[in-house]
Amino acid sequence: MSIPDFPNLTGKTILQVVPELSAGGVERTVLEMTEAIVEAGGQALLASKGGRLEPDFEALGGRLFRMNAASKNPLTLLRNADWLKKLILHERVDLVHARSRAPAWSAYWAARAEGKPFVTTYHGAYSGKSALKIKYNSVMAKGDMVIANSNWIASHVEAMHNVPDERLVTIPRGVDLAAFDPIAVPSSRIEAIRAAWGLAGDKRLTLLLPGRLTEWKGQKLAIDALRLLSETELVGLVLVLAGDAQGRLDYIDQLESAIAAGGLKETVLIVPHIDDMPAAYMAADIVLTPSVRPEAFGRVAAEASAMMRPVITSDHGGGRETIVDGQTGARFEPGNASALAGAIRALTDIGPNARQGMGQTGRAYVSERFSKRGLQLATLRVYKALL
Repeated sequence: MSIPDFPNLTGKTILQVVPELSAGGVERTVLEMTEAIVEAGGQALLASKGGRLEPDFEALGGRLFRMNAASKNPLTLLRNADWLKKLILHERVDLVHARSRAPAWSAYWAARAEGKPFVTTYHGAYSGKSALKIKYNSVMAKGDMVIANSNWIASHVEAMHNVPDERLVTIPRGVDLAAFDPIAVPSSRIEAIRAAWGLAGDKRLTLLLPGRLTEWKGQKLAIDALRLLSETELVGLVLVLAGDAQGRLDYIDQLESAIAAGGLKETVLIVPHIDDMPAAYMAADIVLTPSVRPEAFGRVAAEASAMMRPVITSDHGGGRETIVDGQTGARFEPGNASALAGAIRALTDIGPNARQGMGQTGRAYVSERFSKRGLQLATLRVYKALL
């Protein structure tokens, strides 16, 4: 199937606005759209605090303008709006695209003041039911076009903010199918990951739960699920929790206490953030995404499927769109440790051949629906229509 060419953005300057450039789905989408904007002939600018992914961003041809974009202080938001107005004028920005609430308010005021099209991407079902919190969240629905990154998020935006159909478009997050391709990952990279985990030569079936070390990602739930398995079942398993704590030292203490209390010190490993995620997925047999709150999309589930790994995910939010229960993995009742234990047991018991079949089905499913190229093309068409 041929892929349509990108719209021509020659002479156009697109400004994206995000709090920082750390590791995360929002930041990865910034990089993907930077690549697309430059390939389409446009200028790709970013207003952000910056962070770990700055070299990647600049290598794609983007230009970073540092702003205290992570602050929620009202005075800072106003100062940022003034600063963004000057940036829009000086760099001749044609369109502003905001991806997070606090800096989105500044970007919204600046774009409206300068008469520039304003696009938002609604990346998550933001918490809070009070009138004040709903008002704060509402900036993400103020775009001339509002992009939802899953059908579930689109329904949420409609329900919470009454955004009309003509201003709302669903563009799922994309997976780089060239980078996330089992054929593209040599065994040396897989071996390096397993060695870093202390699992070189370990023959146990490996469960991988990648993501920020925060309670809602479900690391504690996964530990609780393992505690429900029998000693016979546990002896052949190892669970790797991989991710940044981002200052949540108390949560690490809670995880370590749960591991010790369950007698799982030899079964559960906590390891740092992984840069080589394609190899990390290949170093595992099953990938877990047991978030206790709904994921807007679930990039990990899609990436792992692209790497032909079966995925166990919570049965809510975007997980219902990325994983087909019984075909590309398993979905379980959110927050239910017993249900998660049952899913782990089921995917363990079916054996390697059946898991391989799930993985192959998963890659086909993701390739058809969640490609990076598809995200880039659809978003550029939004830009082109507004310009």
